[in-house]
Amino acid sequence: MKIRRTQQRIREWVDYYGVSGVYLSFSGGKDSTVLAHIISGMGLPIQKVFADTGLEYPEIRAFVKSFGDVIMVRPKMRFDEVIRKYGYPIIGKDVANCIEYARKGSQWALFYLDGKDSRGKPHEIKQNMYGKYKPLVGIDFNISAQCCEIMKERTLNEYKRKAGVVYIVATTADESERRKKAWLKTGCNAFNAGVSKPMSFWTEQDVLSYIKAYNVRIATVYGDVVYKHEGAEYADTLCDCGGKLCTTGLDRTGCIFCGCGAHLEKGESRFERLKRTHPRQYEYCMEGGGYDTDGLWKPTKEGLGMRHVFEEVNRIYGEDFIRY
Repeated sequence: MKIRRTQQRIREWVDYYGVSGVYLSFSGGKDSTVLAHIISGMGLPIQKVFADTGLEYPEIRAFVKSFGDVIMVRPKMRFDEVIRKYGYPIIGKDVANCIEYARKGSQWALFYLDGKDSRGKPHEIKQNMYGKYKPLVGIDFNISAQCCEIMKERTLNEYKRKAGVVYIVATTADESERRKKAWLKTGCNAFNAGVSKPMSFWTEQDVLSYIKAYNVRIATVYGDVVYKHEGAEYADTLCDCGGKLCTTGLDRTGCIFCGCGAHLEKGESRFERLKRTHPRQYEYCMEGGGYDTDGLWKPTKEGLGMRHVFEEVNRIYGEDFIRY
């Protein structure tokens, strides 16, 4: 039923804009791979576009390039330039955004960090969500949620504007409260905003079930899709699925250098795993660096690594707050 409903939303989108007026925002992750598989099964020649930020796992980039029909677009700013100008992405987008604006003196942000609403009245949700992170306002480095917007969203929107197209993206509402709220406001097809999210009502288990049922090829960094009892490798995964479907490798990919949500991880953290599986990328992540003209990460003299960031955050919240 969910597959048919997703196909219906895609068809409505294409009927409205025309197949040449639509592109698929293709990240190489398992969600967008499933969406690409569905679109292909419908016989729709929709162009795939990949935001080549240089922050992805090398297996993801290799997987994307293996399709041979993907347009690669690059951001105008490098990651080291973004964190130098705006700050590091840690804790979460909403919290990082609040801290950034609190440092600028924005009253609403200062209220939030005091556990109040935008009018200065006590607010229990704001206290639980923002209050404990008030000490980060005085830390010796900048914190910001700008990274994703600048390197991915702005890059894809620039392509969208120049090409005169609208896009389809494979985000699901169960990934975050932020995405759930966005879906509840617009539904799957936000015609006014020019974005379609035809898998918004899918869950993680839906995606994995589709991959297993249709034998969909996914990036090798995920490993295989299995049930808990299908192999000992499951013990090495980052997910705790309680016997449901899971991947023997990573359960989520995203940007290697992003610290958002790292403090919430159980078991082996993303950075501990990165150290074990991708030591070169881990070194650059901790010590800092930048991208050369070939899109390869190279150390820079000034560092800008995450090690100091994690050390300072753990000094405030405990040594195991972010495990790296």
